Amino acid sequence: MPLLDTAPDALANVYARALFEASEKTGTTESTLGELEEILDMARADKDLSEVLASRLVDSGKRDAFLVKVFQGRVSGQTLSFLRLLNRKERLAHLAPITSALDMLVQERFGRIEVDLFTAAPIGQAELDSIKRRLAEALRKEVVIHPYTDASMIGGIKIRMGDQLVDASVRAELNRLRDRLLSQTGAVRAMSRGILGQN
Repeated sequence: MPLLDTAPDALANVYARALFEASEKTGTTESTLGELEEILDMARADKDLSEVLASRLVDSGKRDAFLVKVFQGRVSGQTLSFLRLLNRKERLAHLAPITSALDMLVQERFGRIEVDLFTAAPIGQAELDSIKRRLAEALRKEVVIHPYTDASMIGGIKIRMGDQLVDASVRAELNRLRDRLLSQTGAVRAMSRGILGQN
C-alpha cells in the first residue's frame, strides 16, 4: 500500500496542529514543513520507499530502525521524532495529508495562501502577475500561485484554494448556459401546455 495522497481530514489536522505548535516554539516551522515535503517527494519518486513507509505488512520496529538509518542526519531531530511517532501510532501512511494540513497552518500563520491555477495553455508572466495581484486584493493575503496546464480545458481558468474550486473555464460556462437553456425550455413547454390545456 503506498502513502495516502488524500485531502487533510480530522486526524491529519490533529497531528499537524501538534507539530505546528511544537515547531513554533523552536522557530523551525517552515524548515520542518520543507523536510516533510522533501520526504514525500522522495516517496513519490521511489515506490519501494513509499511501500516501506506505508505498508501495514512491515514490522513497526524494523520500520523505526529504517527511519533512523535513512533520515538521521538528513532531517532535524524534531522531524525524525515526528516520523517515529507516526510509525508507533501506525499513522505514517497519512504523512501526505498531515503535511498538507501543516502547510495550511504555516500559510495561515504567515498570511499566505497557496493557489493552484489551471489554464488550457501556459500563460505569460504578466498575466500571471495580474491574476496574483487581483487574488491578493480580494483575499487580503500574500498569494503563492502554482500554475498548471489542463489540456481538457477549452479556455478560461480554474482556481483551487485548499478544498475550494472556482471554475471559470469556458467548459464550465458552456455547461451553465446549457443548464439555463434546458431549464428555460422546460418552463416554456410547461407554459405552452398550460395555455393549450394539455397535460
